[in-house]
Amino acid sequence: MRKFISLLLAAGLALLAAPASPAKGEEMSLMAFNVGKADCMLLRAGEQAYLIDTARGKNWERVEEGLKALGITRLDAVIITHMDSDHVGGLKKLLKSDLTVAHLYVSPYYLDESGKGGQSPADKAVEKQDRRTEILSPGDTLPLGDGNLRVLGPLTPATDKEDNNSLILLAEAAGGRILLAGDMEFPEEASLLSAEVIPAADVLKVGNHGDDDATSSALLSAVRPKMALISTSTEEKDSTPAGRVLKALASFDAEVYQTQEAEWGILVTVRDGAISAERLNALK
Repeated sequence: MRKFISLLLAAGLALLAAPASPAKGEEMSLMAFNVGKADCMLLRAGEQAYLIDTARGKNWERVEEGLKALGITRLDAVIITHMDSDHVGGLKKLLKSDLTVAHLYVSPYYLDESGKGGQSPADKAVEKQDRRTEILSPGDTLPLGDGNLRVLGPLTPATDKEDNNSLILLAEAAGGRILLAGDMEFPEEASLLSAEVIPAADVLKVGNHGDDDATSSALLSAVRPKMALISTSTEEKDSTPAGRVLKALASFDAEVYQTQEAEWGILVTVRDGAISAERLNALK
């Protein structure tokens, strides 16, 4: 029975890879904050605003300043792709801030690499906040303007690294698609490619900060991105982004933007299928 359910899930998700005509109309934007080798992104379309990852705790005040400058006082959800500190570390401070957060979503799987067991960092962060985390599973969707934010993975729990428990998200609105790859490495890529759930997308948020253990040629052949966004700091880890990854993206003629290239980060905008990006050194 479990195998049958898995086959049904894979078959349903495989429909996503089929050619589609994304809804057109309004604007979708993704603001990737410059938070070093870490992830924190604000995804907006229509009335929805989602914060995807919270960077490290030491980065939170800067993110909070940026959100205020952008006029954000309420988030429909905070989505934690996985439990590494450079993605979940700012959550505790966020929950103590003045921001209103309607939902807090996490991956269905958590691998405690320390071997100590117990709660995930997200569950620990909400312990004294009278809140709870909610699971996002493959096939789940959240509203996003005239489209939706769809969960593609992870399909199975990782046994090697927490990176491979990353939520993989497809934002589809305003006539375009953005694939958010979390920190997934080759094993999770292979799982999703085998299930044929990776669609073509206009923009790829490159997995694992552009490191050499992610972004295979097979993944890029499925996505065929016109634009790639890398959230990293070469100063913090000089192998990111990796030369192989940059070369592979160039072979697909993808425009590449790195958060470290601008004071505040990179703003990607999609409107009626047209994609643009700005390196932001100031926020208004």
